Amino acid sequence: MSVGVIGAGKWGSALAFAFAQKNEVLITSRTPRDLKNFVTLEKILECEYIVITVPAQQIASWLKQNFYFTGQKVLVASKGIEASSGRFLNEIYQEHIPNTHIAFLSGPSFASEVLRSLPTALVVNSSNEELSSEMAQLFPDFIKAYTSTDVIGAEIAGAYKNVIAIAAGICEGLMLGKNAAAALISRGLVEMQRFGVAFGAKEDTFSGLSGAGDLFLTASSEMSRNFRVGQGIAQGKSQEEILLELGEVAEGIGTTYALHEISHKKDLYLPIAKEVYAMLEGKSPKESLKDLLSN
Repeated sequence: MSVGVIGAGKWGSALAFAFAQKNEVLITSRTPRDLKNFVTLEKILECEYIVITVPAQQIASWLKQNFYFTGQKVLVASKGIEASSGRFLNEIYQEHIPNTHIAFLSGPSFASEVLRSLPTALVVNSSNEELSSEMAQLFPDFIKAYTSTDVIGAEIAGAYKNVIAIAAGICEGLMLGKNAAAALISRGLVEMQRFGVAFGAKEDTFSGLSGAGDLFLTASSEMSRNFRVGQGIAQGKSQEEILLELGEVAEGIGTTYALHEISHKKDLYLPIAKEVYAMLEGKSPKESLKDLLSN
């Protein structure tokens, strides 16, 4: 099959490597790269299958400026909620691609481990069950691909876990111990499940690979960019300093701001997300901890 990957960062490159085990793969990005099979965007859009890794905060403008639909089957491999509008990714994409031709990837997946062909399991989520099954066949043998129709659940889990990962990084940075980390992550799972159900997601999505699986991975390792954001906050660094050191996008920051707006509009109780937002805005991590423990 012909698979075109849009985005040549770590995750895009890892997916290109994975799909190339069984398929003909082309890759492109905003800036030219010295990569095998690097082509123009126009060439990518001619592929039967397209994998998009453009960050959540950039996707709306990118689609308007660059994408045109000609029947391609699209797999969205980025995670997040648009901070400026509170829109979920499926809401943004539906303006450009019919639901019958789009799926969303979720589950635990560090790019560096995919590049080493280490085993993992992921979920292809689509309202079109035939499409998700078709896309699952594209993955290499070292990735077990499951399918699901709970697009909104997978999307919320994939976005929200980055916010909990920031909180977990703060916990680690403050050296609060493993008991505190376990409590935080488990309560974070409950919080994101409650948020998801409020938007029609299935509860069991959050106990599977898309929810607990991805959360446990992202909120427990320095390989996670969002976890490292939290460590930076615990050290008293500003957002600007942290992002400069990372040198890449941390989706949890934009999602935190989106959750803050949504929680006010929908009157939702999101204590961990609320405190992560406050810390990103300059609140002392120790004060946030005190407030979390007293609520």
